[in-house]
Amino acid sequence: MRTSYSPKNNPRVIIIQKLYGKFFNEEEKLDFPKHRYKKFIKDVVSGTIERNEILMEELDKNLGEKFNFNNMDKLFQVILKSATYEFLYKPNVSIKIIIKEYLNASNFFLDNSQTKYLNALLDNIAKKIRLING
Repeated sequence: MRTSYSPKNNPRVIIIQKLYGKFFNEEEKLDFPKHRYKKFIKDVVSGTIERNEILMEELDKNLGEKFNFNNMDKLFQVILKSATYEFLYKPNVSIKIIIKEYLNASNFFLDNSQTKYLNALLDNIAKKIRLING
């Protein structure tokens, strides 16, 4: 059972919510309330939006033939994009930490079987990206 750890305090939950709003509701205005990790949150959200095309190319290349990104759940799309952004542009953050944080955040949105599937996808993408670029 979770202690008093609130989704509102989880930077990745906030990132997912902001990106979901921006990608699937063009009118969404991005604002970043005061938060301990505001700079990080803003960086990942803005970077993911700005580099959307690059991230899509990476995902197409690394997901493999049997995955059609556009057919995936919208939440999966957002998580995969932001995690891929971090794999590429946050080299000081380990793959394990990025994946763990996104899986923790995804628990607020997805059920257990979806989280396991997401884990496999993130792990696969991370290994390919960091192997090539790292």
